Amino acid sequence: MNNNYNSVYGLHIQQFIDFKKALGVKYVFGILMLSHIDRLANKGDEILTGITKEFAEQWGKKKLNETDIYRYNRIRILVQFSSYLADMGIQSHIPKLPFFQKSTFIPHIYSQHELEAIFKACDKLISYNANMNSCLISIPALIRLLYSTGLRISEALALNIDDVNLEESYLRVKDAKNGKERIIPISLSLTAVCKNYIEYRNHLSLKDVKSGYFFVKLNGGKCERNSVSQWFKKCLKAAGISYAGTKNGPRIHDLRHTFAVTSLANMAEAGIDLYASLPIISNYLGHQSVNSTNHYVRLTSNMYPDLLQDVDTICLDVFPKFKNYETD
Repeated sequence: MNNNYNSVYGLHIQQFIDFKKALGVKYVFGILMLSHIDRLANKGDEILTGITKEFAEQWGKKKLNETDIYRYNRIRILVQFSSYLADMGIQSHIPKLPFFQKSTFIPHIYSQHELEAIFKACDKLISYNANMNSCLISIPALIRLLYSTGLRISEALALNIDDVNLEESYLRVKDAKNGKERIIPISLSLTAVCKNYIEYRNHLSLKDVKSGYFFVKLNGGKCERNSVSQWFKKCLKAAGISYAGTKNGPRIHDLRHTFAVTSLANMAEAGIDLYASLPIISNYLGHQSVNSTNHYVRLTSNMYPDLLQDVDTICLDVFPKFKNYETD
């Protein structure tokens, strides 16, 4: 038995974690839940290698003050592990995931007119005080990069200088949500924008500050998400785009959704089959499975009905669901 997991599931838990990490997934929440599963199994003196129905029911009981989404994700880890055991030829009960009310939030897809207005507003932003903690110098390039690549804001702000190759026009995304490193090609126009930003940045005193981050504040430190969001709201106001609040947006994250929908529409217009385009977008966005990208097809279909009119509605869900032990 390994040193970390001491229950009857211990060896397979470690093998399962090794399997996930071999796929390039950090699996932080999964590892935490599997350690709890191991302790619960050890405490209950489980003797069968596979998950029993009784153990699954015990694990799935709702805890005091536990949210539905947390319980759902907690049970999802057991489902993944049990599915893995079943694939290994071990008889194991796979429980059904509980129902919870998923968000009905519909992202804002920026129009071309809105994007042009946002870019112009970015370029005209002014700081009225000498605040060295301001990230204003990064905003014009950052906003354009978010739209052009579909990166999450956290991924963009985590980019180091060495992650941005402007000679060969690509980004290396290492600090990703799902823990998977990926390479993102960038256009020549975005490369030019980043080069202009670097040239401007190097004229400031912050060039002597060795923070290592690509997008920095005037003092050379890493840009903070809250600060970027505040500047983006100013851009929205200057662009004449109504802001309905934190929960309703439009949000800076909607640039990512806009990238996905626009890319799918452009690929469809170019005659690229949906079977080919969706996996490409999925990898570009850093999704764990095509299933995570599938909802963009519906968004694209709603926004460009004539463009996707030849796509049978059945095809909107044509991509099979991933195995239970693969995460989104």
